[in-house]
Order: sequence, then structure tokens, then C-alpha cells
Amino acid sequence: MQDKKELCEKIRSIYPDIGQCGIDVDVEYDKTKKAWIVDLKKGEQELKTHLELQEVDDCMEGKQCVSLGLQIAQLRANIEKL
Repeated sequence: MQDKKELCEKIRSIYPDIGQCGIDVDVEYDKTKKAWIVDLKKGEQELKTHLELQEVDDCMEGKQCVSLGLQIAQLRANIEKL
């Protein structure tokens, strides 16, 4: 399983504008759901999504980041609409 800092940095490497334009990202592992929870904040707005362990592991190993990238893109688009 990946660690929080590595996952957060991977998300920022895929979306370098996160954090630079007032959007903050945080990740936590939810033992109950056995998934990573991605928390995206912009001002007073906040949205969360979860990422399955296999999706995260594949991306971190350089195999495939499509699923992770799509979920973060959708989360970012949704928070921009708020």
C-alpha cells in the first residue's frame, strides 16, 4: 500500500494546478472502506472521492493512471462549479 505523501505528490504531478490556484488536496486511507479518500478544497467548498487500492497501486507503479486521473479531474470540475 502506498503512503499518503507519495499519493498526494502523484496527484499534484498529474494536476500541477492543484494547490497553485487555491485548491488544496489531501488524502487519507479509510480502513473501513479499504480505499484512499481524496479531499479537494477550494475556499469554503469541499468535495471528496475514494480511490480503490488497485487503482492507486497501478498508478504509483507507473502502469496506468487513467482511472485516478479521471476521478480527480471530475472532482476538480465539480468543485469549480460550486
